[in-house]
Amino acid sequence: MLHIGTHGFLWLAALSLIQNVEFCSSAEIPDVPSIATYFGTKTRYEEVKPNLLRDPLTVNTSVLRPPPGEFCTPFHVTAIIRHGSRFPTIKNIRRIHRLSELLQNETSRTSESSTGWLVELRNRWEPWYTEDMDGQLVRKGREDLQFLAQRLATLLPSLLSEENVRKRRIHFVTSSKHRCVSSVEAFQEGLQQHWGCHDSAQGYNHEVDDELMRFFERCRGYVEGVENNHTALLEVEKFKHGEEMQAVRRRLAEKLGLSLHLLTPDLVEAAFFICSYELSIKSIHSPWCFLFDESDAKVLEYSFDLKQFWKRSHGHLISSLSSCPLFHHIFRTLDKAGRPRRSTEAGPEPASVLVGHAETLIPLISLLGLYKDQTLPTASNYHSQHGRSFRTSRIIPYAANLLFVLYDCQRGPRLQLLINETPLRFPNFQTEDAPLYRDVRAAYRYLLDGCDFNTECERKPEGRGPNTEL
Repeated sequence: MLHIGTHGFLWLAALSLIQNVEFCSSAEIPDVPSIATYFGTKTRYEEVKPNLLRDPLTVNTSVLRPPPGEFCTPFHVTAIIRHGSRFPTIKNIRRIHRLSELLQNETSRTSESSTGWLVELRNRWEPWYTEDMDGQLVRKGREDLQFLAQRLATLLPSLLSEENVRKRRIHFVTSSKHRCVSSVEAFQEGLQQHWGCHDSAQGYNHEVDDELMRFFERCRGYVEGVENNHTALLEVEKFKHGEEMQAVRRRLAEKLGLSLHLLTPDLVEAAFFICSYELSIKSIHSPWCFLFDESDAKVLEYSFDLKQFWKRSHGHLISSLSSCPLFHHIFRTLDKAGRPRRSTEAGPEPASVLVGHAETLIPLISLLGLYKDQTLPTASNYHSQHGRSFRTSRIIPYAANLLFVLYDCQRGPRLQLLINETPLRFPNFQTEDAPLYRDVRAAYRYLLDGCDFNTECERKPEGRGPNTEL
C-alpha cells in the first residue's frame, strides 16, 4: 500500500475535521460537502430545501397564498416535475473513466513522488460507474419522487386525495426516458403510500408523450440553430478556457501533482461531478469533494449556468419558444379545469402531473419570463454575476417542480405559481401571489394566440440570433 507523506496526511485530516465541524455546528447534518449547493442541474433537491434532510415529509402549508380577505379553495393543480436523482449518462461515465485512468497511470508512474492527494484518491476511491447505468433513476431518485408526492398530497389533500388516487382521476404524463417513467411510477407509489392504498395489482397509470415532454428534439430551429450550432455556445467555450477556469485547473493540477496539459477542462468537470454524483446517489461525502473550495465551485457552477442559459434559456429565443407545445398544454388544462359547468357535468380534473427533464423545465420557465436578469451572463462578466437570479443549482435540482395551483375564489378563479414548493410570482404580478386567472391569461395572450410550434421551429435558424431583449 502506498503511504501519504506526513504533511499531506495532516492537511487532509485537518480539512476533514474542518468540514465536519462546520456542518455539525451550522446544519447539524454531517458529511455534506460545503460545495453541495453549486452543482447546477446535478444538485440534490435537499440543497434547495435543507429542512428535508431532517424530515423528508415536512410541509409548510403557508406557501398556498390566495388573497387573505377572499374565500378560496384549490380545485386543480398542474405539476411539471423533473425526474429524481440518477446515474451519470454515458458521456460523463466515460469522462470519469478517463480521469480515473489518468490518476492510475500517474500514481503508477510516480509512486514515490506522488502527492498526498493523488495517493489518497487512489487508496480511498475506486470507479464504480458502468456504461449500462446511463442516466437511469437510482433508489434515492425514487425516494425523491415518493416523498414529493406525499408532501404535495399533504399540501393539496382535496386534489391528490385518496379517492382521486383510487379512481384514477389524476392524469399522469411522462417522457419515454427510463428515468422519467421510473419517476412517474415512484410518484404514484408515493401517493399510494400516503393514503395507505398501495395495490400492486392496480399497476401504474401514465401516458408517454415525447412531443410534449421532449419538444426540444422536434424543433428544427432549435436543433440546427442552437443544439448543433458551434457558435451558439461561444460564451461557454470562452469561459471554459478563460482566466477563472484556468485558475481552477491550475489549483487542481497542483494538488494532484499533474501536468496542467493533462487536466483538461472536461476532466476538471468530471472530478467535480464525481463529488455531486456520490452525494446524490449514495449520500456520501466523496474524497473528490475536498479538492474544491467554494471559490472553485462558484466558477464551475457559473460555467454550467452559462451552458444552460445559452443552450436552453434566455440566451437564444428559439430555446424557450421550443416549449410552446407544453405551454399551450398547461393553459388548455387550466382553461378546461376552470370553465363553468352545469350541475350535471363531471367535476374538473383535480390534478395533472407531467414528468420530464431539466431540458423540459428550463425552456418553459424561460418562456414564462422567469429568472430574467438585467444583464446577460457572458464569459467576461463572471465577477458581476454573483447576485444573478438564473442559478440552476437553485432552480432545477433533481426532482425540481413547477406547480400551477388554480383556486375557486369569490371574484373568480385565481392562479398561483410555485417552484420547488416555494411561491413564485408571475413577472407581471409582482405584488400578488395568486392573481385572477383571467389576468394571467391576458398577460400571456401574445403567447396563447401565437407561439405556434411549427411556425417557430420551421423558420430558418440564421434568423435566430442571441436574445438581447432581457
